[in-house]
Amino acid sequence: MMKNRLRKVAQVASFGLLAAGSALSGQAAYAQDNPVPTSCEPDSRATPAIRELRRTFIDAKINALTFHSIDSIFNTVPVKAGGQAVPLRSSQHPLDFAYKYKGELVPAQDALERTFTNALVILKDGKIVHETYRNFTGLQTRFLSMSTAKSITSILVGAALADGHIKSVDEQIVAYVPELKNTAFDGATIRDLLLMRSGADREDNYQPDSASDAARLREEIMVLNCRRSVDEALLAKRADKPGKTFRYSTLNTNILGWVLEKATGKPINEYMSERLWRPLGAEADGFFLTDGPPSRGRATNGMGFNAVARDYARLGQMMLDEGRVGSRQIIPADWVRASTIPTYPEPVAQGQDQGYQYQWWTLVNSNAYMAIGLQGQFIYVDPDTRTVVVKLSYFPISDNEAYRESEAFFRAISGWNPEK
Repeated sequence: MMKNRLRKVAQVASFGLLAAGSALSGQAAYAQDNPVPTSCEPDSRATPAIRELRRTFIDAKINALTFHSIDSIFNTVPVKAGGQAVPLRSSQHPLDFAYKYKGELVPAQDALERTFTNALVILKDGKIVHETYRNFTGLQTRFLSMSTAKSITSILVGAALADGHIKSVDEQIVAYVPELKNTAFDGATIRDLLLMRSGADREDNYQPDSASDAARLREEIMVLNCRRSVDEALLAKRADKPGKTFRYSTLNTNILGWVLEKATGKPINEYMSERLWRPLGAEADGFFLTDGPPSRGRATNGMGFNAVARDYARLGQMMLDEGRVGSRQIIPADWVRASTIPTYPEPVAQGQDQGYQYQWWTLVNSNAYMAIGLQGQFIYVDPDTRTVVVKLSYFPISDNEAYRESEAFFRAISGWNPEK
């Protein structure tokens, strides 16, 4: 059992879609040294109808569908599974408990609709005790993870350290990505980016003004696919010293993906398949949405991974088992602890109620921690009760209450003993 830790949990507006914050006035190079086109020519395979879906796929009127249809909207690259899945034992139980929220005792079953749930998988001590799929989803449905992909990126950093591809998290980013010399990220370490303390003047904004530079850059990256997701790194301004201030930014995580690709010499989807997805015993291929068409685009590792719900559960169980799957150590136990025990005092900012470590969110008065994605994507891990919860949701973009109620639901799940 991990050492006891005080935890704080997050204010919701800071979870995971790639969202840009400044103008792109120059050209950059990226991903396997493929240059960005000299003009912003849109992805020719994306018709006007598809472009409009890319602009609106997070909208509450359609996201119950689009969040599990990403490969019908965006270009993608696969994360291949192996031939043999690690089995998950299963014994289905009804949600026969209640949780407290705002002074009300709520039947657990009601949380599914109240918190916009597409899929829910609950593991106790490695066994599925409840599994629910809604809105025409099922065992083979691949769900968008949003910023839970950040936590996966952190796992891959731990793997690259164990493999010797990265020497230390205290190395500077420019040691791996010299393209970032003389930018806002020059002087920042891998640790700084893991902690969202790069010093760059950049924070995610999920609903930028339609006439803003942020909206234009998002259009070029996500919709037209003619800019790379890390292009902005060459143009961001420095706000303060690296390591000083927490600023939640998908750009930080995308740069960590750039570091991983440079360090390993492989696209991140291939390294993930080789080093995590196959050893994990995943039952199905996953995939990343990309920021460009085949041969030019790269995996958007900060927000774009997709997988079946049970494979997210396997990830959570691996973390719960301190990096192991069965008898095999996938990532070092020390990395699991380093990733989930806060270095800085919680919360991350005054008025908030969450802590943050290496791309994982931490919980107050609990040893539990979470991977959290925009609009309600969760992998919740509680070492004290041997609980893993995967919840794939379709929150409206501005619904803060659904995050808070989901946390109350997870805490009650931790205390639930379905087999007593």
